[in-house]
Amino acid sequence: MKQIKNVNRFYVLLPTFGTLIFVILYIFASFLYPGGSQVDKNSIGFSWINNYWCNLLNENAINGQPNAARFIALLGMFVLCLALSSFWLLFPGYTNLKNWGKKIIQISGLIAMVIGMFLYTKFHDEVINLAGIFGLVALSGTFIGLYKNKWYGLFYFGILNLLLIGLNNYIYYTKGLIIYLPLVQKLTFLSFLIWVCSMDIKMFLKKNTTPLYNELL
Repeated sequence: MKQIKNVNRFYVLLPTFGTLIFVILYIFASFLYPGGSQVDKNSIGFSWINNYWCNLLNENAINGQPNAARFIALLGMFVLCLALSSFWLLFPGYTNLKNWGKKIIQISGLIAMVIGMFLYTKFHDEVINLAGIFGLVALSGTFIGLYKNKWYGLFYFGILNLLLIGLNNYIYYTKGLIIYLPLVQKLTFLSFLIWVCSMDIKMFLKKNTTPLYNELL
């Protein structure tokens, strides 16, 4: 494995910086959303309890008005996909996995993020399902890497995120508690991003020489 010595290691924090930019853009976009939610299509503004993140990506708001938040939301999604792509590229280089295992994490993670960029299209559900398949492969490798590294706190934090993702899917497909899904979705999203940033910071603080993108490029 080639190692890059004496470089500015702040590039390792790209996933964290990108996530912070996404959060700022997300909040900004929420102020621009005209209104309408699954509870009340005539409501004013963005409801953190009743609106989905995807509502910010639509061309028109649920109340029928042109969605002024769309451009900022799309920009935020693009930044987030880049941030997570950089994480999937970097993380395997900090694990004790075999080279083929590292490549699987990198490639599946990148494919998931590229597909995820099309979340705003009419193929929303198909994008989620397909990106989810590749994302699951990358996540499986991530859990193995965390366990092999003995980063047990982050490993169990990841298990919590899997349970939250499972809860989201249960609510979505059973429809019984669908009214709570927007809030559960946001809490899950927040927890996942905190998990990714926590792993990223752990990588940055690791004192050994850092492999750069694990020779993928």
